[in-house]
Amino acid sequence: MLALLNPFFEELRARTRDAADKTRQAFEHIANRRGVSAEWREIPEGADAGPALHARYADLTILGQFDPDKPDMIRPRPEQVTLVSGRPILVVPNVGNFADLGRRVVIGWNASREAARAVNDAMPLLTAAETVTVLTIEPREEPRAHDELSGADISLHLARHGVKAGIERTVSADLPVGEALLSRVADLCADLLVMGAYGHSRVRELLLGGATRSLLRSMTLPVLMSH
Repeated sequence: MLALLNPFFEELRARTRDAADKTRQAFEHIANRRGVSAEWREIPEGADAGPALHARYADLTILGQFDPDKPDMIRPRPEQVTLVSGRPILVVPNVGNFADLGRRVVIGWNASREAARAVNDAMPLLTAAETVTVLTIEPREEPRAHDELSGADISLHLARHGVKAGIERTVSADLPVGEALLSRVADLCADLLVMGAYGHSRVRELLLGGATRSLLRSMTLPVLMSH
């Protein structure tokens, strides 16, 4: 059976190699044109933790949304890199044009460790934003899950860094938290969502929280995530 599959794998490797070469050429061309000091790295085939390890040496890693409809595309899964790298990850949706990223920012806040880490990692973007909204969405089954002052507390923290943030608090009603968050983000015309990534990664096992999983599947704008 393995011998029968070899031609398929060889073709997949060739297509991947060709795509990597074209991406490298485009990357080097753009870096040279803009006078940016840049380094091209390629991850050896079969190195499962490779993307996360490389991300540890960068201020921010930008990844495309994983597309389950294109199983032949070999690319890092954002959730894996986020949970393992210890660095912030900016995930860009497969569909859309996001030229104005970071002007209107929404923070998905629930007073968790992950959310606090995401706010800290996103601070350079928050200080440069035109508007920042701290949005807390209570799960419908836990309407009193978060302290009412948590939004005010994080807004005060942001103000100490020169970030003037508005506060919103709502209940998800009949929607899962992730979907309610995306719906409100669209209402606010946000171009960046900052939030914690919830879950844990073990060898050969990846478990995500419901909101994280929903956002990565249905995202409509770039999302900066930290764990």
